[in-house]
Amino acid sequence: MPKVLGAVDSAAIAMSSTAPTMSIGIGLGVIAAVVGPAIAGILLLALVPILGIAWAYSRLNQVERNCGNGYVWVGRSLGPWLGFQAGWVAVAGTTIFLAYGSQVCGSVILQFCNQAHWTSVGSLALDPTSTPLTTAVGLAVLLAVSLAAIRGADIAAAIQRYLIVFEYVVLIGFCLYGVVAGPHPFEWAWLSPFSVDSPKVLAAGVVVAVYFYWGWDAAFCVTEETREPRDASRGGFLALGLIAGMFVLAAIAFQRVLTADEIVEQGPQGLTFFASRLAHEPIAGLALLALLFSTVASLQAGVLPTARATLAMGRDQTLGRVWARLHPRYATPAAGTLLIMASAALIAALSVTIGTLSTIIGAAVSSVGLLVSLYYGLGGMACAVRFRADLMTGPGAALRSVIIPAASALTLFGLGGYLAQQYWVQDAEFAFDPANGKFLVTVPAGIIIMGLCISAWSKWVRRAPYFHGARGTDGESIVAAPASVEPGIAPTTSS
Repeated sequence: MPKVLGAVDSAAIAMSSTAPTMSIGIGLGVIAAVVGPAIAGILLLALVPILGIAWAYSRLNQVERNCGNGYVWVGRSLGPWLGFQAGWVAVAGTTIFLAYGSQVCGSVILQFCNQAHWTSVGSLALDPTSTPLTTAVGLAVLLAVSLAAIRGADIAAAIQRYLIVFEYVVLIGFCLYGVVAGPHPFEWAWLSPFSVDSPKVLAAGVVVAVYFYWGWDAAFCVTEETREPRDASRGGFLALGLIAGMFVLAAIAFQRVLTADEIVEQGPQGLTFFASRLAHEPIAGLALLALLFSTVASLQAGVLPTARATLAMGRDQTLGRVWARLHPRYATPAAGTLLIMASAALIAALSVTIGTLSTIIGAAVSSVGLLVSLYYGLGGMACAVRFRADLMTGPGAALRSVIIPAASALTLFGLGGYLAQQYWVQDAEFAFDPANGKFLVTVPAGIIIMGLCISAWSKWVRRAPYFHGARGTDGESIVAAPASVEPGIAPTTSS
């Protein structure tokens, strides 16, 4: 694939994948419902292990840049079974995000139509709270951004830059004004994560906040298309810094303007409700427009790295070879992009039966948050194992390459495991209900079991080289490249 991206491009893709405006607009209510007023404190606490994982990714990327990142790095360091799971849960989690993200996008578009006094088409009411209608509108947008992603990462990055500049300017403007003009007094307890009620609440809050940060690693999914290896690392850290600042600023601003109950109750309409308290139309409508841009950008940024992760898996034959097919003109994983889009569309259609958009978002964030903790934790452990020899080099190298990544990984494993156990014992019986604890655990557990089944098929039926490569003394996989490659199939360059 052509190397067309720089550090700023990588940061733009990472920030769009994390979708700070979308996360703030619809997600602060999710965190508030879990931890109460300590929103900013939980976001800051969750940033600590995330920075450790980011450092691990940067260290691994220095020696091997690969669009499969965690899938390849974990496979080399911890074994192919865990490596495949690292790639699989990331793909599955992002596909779920694309499903409910498209529904959110549809809701925002319909809100925008209502703001423009366009409330119906014939006898059809353009209701932004209608889950079937928001799903249909959002899937149309998902199709459009998927086709744009097929054109190439440079086109996507160029679009992201303009969208990000607008949404950040608008969001920062409203938040700064909210901090200054909000009627509710600032409280230091907002910045303290230890003011929550119980360890379970603290663990749940951190896992949800970790999910909020999820997406910064998109910079490493397009690393084969960056001009220099350090560009991906710089882009990832730049994105994390800006995102964390935005999250904390927005959490304080929202609580200066709105009550805790209002933040929870507004759900997907949180940002527009916040803006309406600060300004009249048409100024207040700028916040809705920023949210619209963010949802569209996040869908595009979600499709982009996921298709490249499945490209790495397809060329290793852990997934079918169709995932490795490149567009004959743009040399992008076109088939994988369309398959991911179709999978997300199916999940979105099935989720319509669960309930309202707010309940869908809550269930998705809680369930996928457990997967994200596993996925990032595996990446941190892969770094610690791969560079374990640095323990003998010196304290600085040991801290950077082993201790910080391992400590961050164990923290995420512990939080995810504890929260899964608490969810499981929360309800006596399983129910197909987003509020049911066993349902929240069953979703990620089912994804992991499905990944194990695919791994078994790839190893013993497809006989993927990824699972059968000899291993050298340094832990690296030694797998020969195939003698011939079908037209349009990306050659094996990873394991």
